[in-house]
Amino acid sequence: MIDRDLLIQRAMENLSGDDLIIDSSIAGLIDHTLLRPDATEGDIIHLCEEAKNYGFFGVCVQPYWVSLAHRLLKYSNVKVITVCGFPDGANITDVKIQEARMANIQGADEIDMVMNIGAFKSGEFSIVVDDIKKVKRALKPGTILKVIIETPLLSEEEIIKASILVREGGADFVKTGTGRIGAVKVRDVEVIKKAVDLPVKAAGGIRTMGFASELLKAGAERLGTSGSTRVASS
Repeated sequence: MIDRDLLIQRAMENLSGDDLIIDSSIAGLIDHTLLRPDATEGDIIHLCEEAKNYGFFGVCVQPYWVSLAHRLLKYSNVKVITVCGFPDGANITDVKIQEARMANIQGADEIDMVMNIGAFKSGEFSIVVDDIKKVKRALKPGTILKVIIETPLLSEEEIIKASILVREGGADFVKTGTGRIGAVKVRDVEVIKKAVDLPVKAAGGIRTMGFASELLKAGAERLGTSGSTRVASS
């Protein structure tokens, strides 16, 4: 059986040797992300300790790790974020609802839900909106719902339409992508901000402070990246 206290101690020892100078103004806008399927308990512990140590806004983890992240972060200001309908958005709505509810119960403060991209591409816009509405209604009051529209798969016209549907569904944020299809573009953020008055989470391929700054200047309010320490210290 894994000794969790020992893992936490090792995570802190690894951090203690860092000489990183973190830009707190950037760090406080980052969802420190680890969604790899091979992430271990030790990896999640290290992620959470980094988030506390460097002042990241939150950690974004797979649903399986929500309860662990919640236990590790409950006495900190770091939010627990998880995904729903990840990575393709093709789950039926009832599955998304149950997934979001369970994550909420286990301690998730925010849910990053993938839009039903296939339905969207098929022109079934009412289904897309209904999908979002039902997940939003299932969440505890105060839980933030971000909807991932996967901009690398969309034209600018489709980005505008998808953003409008996210707003109609009652979500709190538009998120650009999962990062699995391709990188976010500054233009993606600009298009979303012109289309709707919702906050934007930019995600996918964010590896430097320079690029992060461009995205923030374009209007992004949050950044999702697995390269958080590089982004906030480069």
